Formats: sequence, C-alpha cells, structure tokens
Amino acid sequence: MALLSSTAGTAALKIFLLLVGFVLLVKGADFFVDGASGIAKKLKISTFIIGVTVVALGTSAPEAAVTIVDAVGGSGELIVGNILGSNIINVLLILGLSAVICKLPVEKTTRFIDLPFLIFISVLFVVLGSIGWTFEWWEGLILILLYCAFMAYNIVLAKRQSKIGLENPSAVSVADPCAPQEETLTKWQRFKAFYDKLKTKVWFLIILTVVGLGMVVGGAQLVVTSAQYVAEDLIGIEPEIVALTVVAFGTSLPELVTSVSAARKGDVGIATGNIIGSNIANILLIGGLGAVCSKNGLLFSTEGLISGLVSLASAVLIFVCSFGKTKSLTRVAGIIMLVGLVGYYVFVFVNYYALHLY
Repeated sequence: MALLSSTAGTAALKIFLLLVGFVLLVKGADFFVDGASGIAKKLKISTFIIGVTVVALGTSAPEAAVTIVDAVGGSGELIVGNILGSNIINVLLILGLSAVICKLPVEKTTRFIDLPFLIFISVLFVVLGSIGWTFEWWEGLILILLYCAFMAYNIVLAKRQSKIGLENPSAVSVADPCAPQEETLTKWQRFKAFYDKLKTKVWFLIILTVVGLGMVVGGAQLVVTSAQYVAEDLIGIEPEIVALTVVAFGTSLPELVTSVSAARKGDVGIATGNIIGSNIANILLIGGLGAVCSKNGLLFSTEGLISGLVSLASAVLIFVCSFGKTKSLTRVAGIIMLVGLVGYYVFVFVNYYALHLY
C-alpha cells in the first residue's frame, strides 16, 4: 500500500513538473523573443541576423548539453540521432507550424547564402559520416571551423546593417492623443505600460533575453525528464521509441516555442533565422564538438544515413519553397512540411517494429 502511494506521489510530481516545464517554455520564449527583437531594433540589426546567431545558439543549448555529456561520459551513440532528429523536427514541425500561423518572408541573403550553406553542410555531414561510418576528431574540427566562418560572416553583416541604420535614423514616434490617460488605467494596464517602457532600455532587454533563455532551457529539461518518466514508467513505451520521439522533440522544444511565439508576434525574421541558424549550429558546432570530445569517434549508422538524407531533403524543401512567387514560406508550404513529418515518423515506427517483430 505504501509502495502504491509512493508511486502515485512520484507520478503526480512528474506530471506537475511537466506542466511547470511547459509554462516556463511558453513564458520564457515570450521574454526571449521580446529581448532579442528589442536588441536587434536598438542596434539596427535585422531580426534574422539575431535569430540565426544569438537565438539559434540559445535554443540549441539542450542539444549541446546532451552531446557533450554523451560524448564525454557516454557511448556517443545518441549524438548523431539527436542532431539529425532535431533538425528534421525543426524544419518539418516548427517551421511548418510557424508558416501555417503566419506567412514567413525569406530574405534575399537567406535564399542565396544561408540556405545553400545549410544544404552544403547537410551533404558534407552525410558524406563525412559515411566515410568509415565514424566522425574522427579532425572531421569534427573541420565542422567547428566552418561554424566559426559562418559566425564571422554574420558578425560582419550585422556591423554593416548597424552602420546603415545609424546613417538612416528612424522617425521619432509621437504619442497617441487618443490613448487612455494614466489615471484611468487599471493596475494591469499600468503594469503593462511600465513593462513596455522598460523594454526601451538596453540593460532590461539584455536581462529579459538571458532570463527568457534560462526559462526556455530549464523548461525543456523539465519537460524531457518528466515525459521520459511518464512514457517509460507509467505507460510502458519502449526506451528506443522514447529516444526517437520524446528526446528528439524535447531538445527541439526551445526552437518550437520560440519560433511559434515569434511568428505569432510578427517577428518572422527570428522565426526563420532561429530554425536555419539552429540547424547550422546543430550540424557544425554540436556535431563538431561531439566528434572532438568522443573518445573513439562519433558513430554514424545506417539509421543516421537515412535521417541525414531526410534532413537534407528538409533543407532543400525550404530552399525550393522560398523561390516561389511570394518569396515566402506560405501556409501551403507549412502544410507540406507537416505532412512530411508525419510520413517520416510513420516510416520510423514501421521500420522499428518490423526489425523487432521479425
């Protein structure tokens, strides 16, 4: 009886932590998007640049944590699957869902530089992994150096945009005469007005970005660990299926909540930049760190090859969709991505059960 009570208490706690994790994710993403987009506007930098660098690095933190821990103290077998699985979810689920919510314009530099670069490194990752079916330390070093070059390019581009913004100052805003007077505002309206006023301060935007990032990453960890317990111990799902679904989805939760929140608020540059930048960071930085830190090299299996090709196809899909008449990822493109995700997971589950049943 005491054992049943203890189990029920643990289950209730895990479910509560799961809900807390989702709350942290949602509110953390709101704070993070507000802070990052505010900094971009203050520095006269494109929100896409912020999304592809700062936001992408921040939302890739869970993948980085899983990679380093598994590479140093584990077998390293989860790293490639985590990287490629996250990239597939990033494009097919997150970017697809964001495109359904709001049309996502794709900038010219993104179409001609960032997306071709993502396609190139996706091919490179598959080719390097297929050679000997292991990533050696020197191959990881190549990936890291490529990421440094990519970041250097974006820093130069950001400085150029900032300089142009300073030479062409924006118009000064004028107070709305029809806005309600301060004495007629409710407590919530006063608090919101105070919050909006603070968002004009650079120091507060930095704090908002850091706090939001901490909430997003912390919430993701709570959701992953709690969902693993619920799936394995309460429902009894096989650990392999949990790894393919809960872990891959869980480490992509920051990208999911951040991009959807950005799309909902109209910050489409952050929504697209976050996904493209995160996928680039996953392949080059996280894959490179995994290969460099692994004792016996980073394993690359047949499943990794299949997932790598799907990840490559996802990048090509974004590239093709961005060259339509509207130069945007439309709702139709988003629906195609979501259908592609369902097809991929159907294949994964069918293949898994076919191997284990026969």
